[in-house]
Amino acid sequence: MKNFLLSGATMTVVAAVDVLSGNPVLVGDIVGIAGHDAVTGQEVVVHFVGVYENLPKVSAQAWTVGVSIYWDAVAAKLTTAAAAGANKLVGHAAAVADNPSATGSVRLSS
Repeated sequence: MKNFLLSGATMTVVAAVDVLSGNPVLVGDIVGIAGHDAVTGQEVVVHFVGVYENLPKVSAQAWTVGVSIYWDAVAAKLTTAAAAGANKLVGHAAAVADNPSATGSVRLSS
């Protein structure tokens, strides 16, 4: 197909804020995982497919497998709260996460 550009599993974008490898990154209205550290204005490869563990979450929430997970950019944590659309859908919990716990596993939905 002559108009195919890329699979979309990853994209290189300019970091709007400093990002750390393995942490969520907001790109417009979608959230992916940073492939490496980058400072604001530097290019970063963002992954939009897969299951990722040890992602920062709201500690006071318990997650069940399959529950919708959102990115709270203000708190810089994953949450089960959509906040009336203010938080962006990231995907779904890929494993149980206890309350309290600082991290969780997520299957990305792009």
